[in-house]
Amino acid sequence: MTAAELVALFDLAPVREDCFIGLSPHNGWKRVYGGQVLAQALVAAERTVTGREPHSLHAYFLLGGDPREPILYEVERLRDGRSFTTRRVVARQKGAAIFVMTASFHAQEPGLDHAAPAPPAPPPAACADAHRAAEMLEGPARFRMKGMLDTTWPIEFRPTDLGRYEPDAKPETRQSVWTRIGERLPDDPALHRAALLYLSDMTLLDAALRPHGLTIFDHRIQVASLDHALWFHRPARADDWLLYVQDTPNAASATGLVRGLLYAQDGRLVASVTQEGLMRRRDEARPGA
Repeated sequence: MTAAELVALFDLAPVREDCFIGLSPHNGWKRVYGGQVLAQALVAAERTVTGREPHSLHAYFLLGGDPREPILYEVERLRDGRSFTTRRVVARQKGAAIFVMTASFHAQEPGLDHAAPAPPAPPPAACADAHRAAEMLEGPARFRMKGMLDTTWPIEFRPTDLGRYEPDAKPETRQSVWTRIGERLPDDPALHRAALLYLSDMTLLDAALRPHGLTIFDHRIQVASLDHALWFHRPARADDWLLYVQDTPNAASATGLVRGLLYAQDGRLVASVTQEGLMRRRDEARPGA
């Protein structure tokens, strides 16, 4: 998928008032990528708001989306206050809800300002691309990662530590990757917000598997995003390199929790993310699950 196709992916078709249709790319995926539904839902919500920008959103993935079917996004106008606007978006396929999101919009105003500093990291130019990381994997995992790289473009990422993919890698609860949309996008800030949200769903659950010496490319593990929350802090271009700093404070009951901070190259904290995901060993999977 090219950057132009990504822009087209976010260009939802209006159906009726506060209802929009989104389509999926033909990339061979069996399920709709979660970042796509997040971004399209944000676009739908923004279409109903004037003069305010999103500052936070909280979403749940209810069912895996079918990429062969269009997705209907229904926006509910929960509140239009003096400073904040709240929208609820339900995504449906064949009449069933597959996703729900609540988003809050805020009129910009002056106030206190601080941010956690970015940790030390080698610059993107000093980091090998993900194709080199794929070469460090063995067996089916290598082919799964290479296949993912072909289908997730134009998302580009570069691990700051290739040792993470070594067979004897030390278990860690933290990881950092550089990520961006690999082709130039138009200057529309709303488009960059959608694109940033789109790429924020990538690599998170891999951080929760790292303490166990596993990756999302391990065929023994079933992984899926369960929910996703993001806070927009400062403007950023999604086609410039962003340092995605991730840590996983907990894994239990076949789920893992990951927190992420997205930094621009100049050190500005531009967004915060949290996600919980399913991490189930396939030999322990429940029948029909």
